[in-house]
Amino acid sequence: MTDEGARNPSSRGFGGEDPFTRRSSSPRVVVVGMGSEWRRDDGVGPAVVRRVEEHAADGGFARCRIVVPLADPLDLLGLWDGADLAVVVDATRSGLSPGTISRIEFGDERKETTGDASGCPLHSHGTADESVADASSSTHGIGLTGVVRLSRIIERAPRRIVVVAVEGEDFGQGTELSPAVASSVDEAANCVIELIWESLACA
Repeated sequence: MTDEGARNPSSRGFGGEDPFTRRSSSPRVVVVGMGSEWRRDDGVGPAVVRRVEEHAADGGFARCRIVVPLADPLDLLGLWDGADLAVVVDATRSGLSPGTISRIEFGDERKETTGDASGCPLHSHGTADESVADASSSTHGIGLTGVVRLSRIIERAPRRIVVVAVEGEDFGQGTELSPAVASSVDEAANCVIELIWESLACA
């Protein structure tokens, strides 16, 4: 079985423009759904981001780029250059209850919290350098952390990078999400939408 979608991710602007034909205008927000849609819960990232697109299509999110699905974190280079905010949605395998939503922000000091001002429900809110690199979070965590470091070295990193992660349960072959993970898709999508609006409002 081949993963055509992961090899050929789609990328669109919420404002209706094709982001690849407007390179002179960098996106202010980039939203990425990481994962393989052929490995059950590993496809929760793309599922969440597609739900974000459904809700946000008519929301006037100008200069907001959506990329889904994306299998290799290295492909983020060039996609998120110059963005004010990049939101990466991915599956986790950390031992938490399936469907648990976590938010990890690169570069922020660790905070103990169960929510934020936007109303986004969180399990944890800490630095990705600690949480993701420990392999306690994203199924692509080490690669993602390395890409962030590389993009900062070459001065192409977004100003803010947030990982919205959903704890998976079944990563076997198949296209259906497990029930607990599927039930978290809307909540995770709402978290992403709140982050987008927060970024646009602060611009």
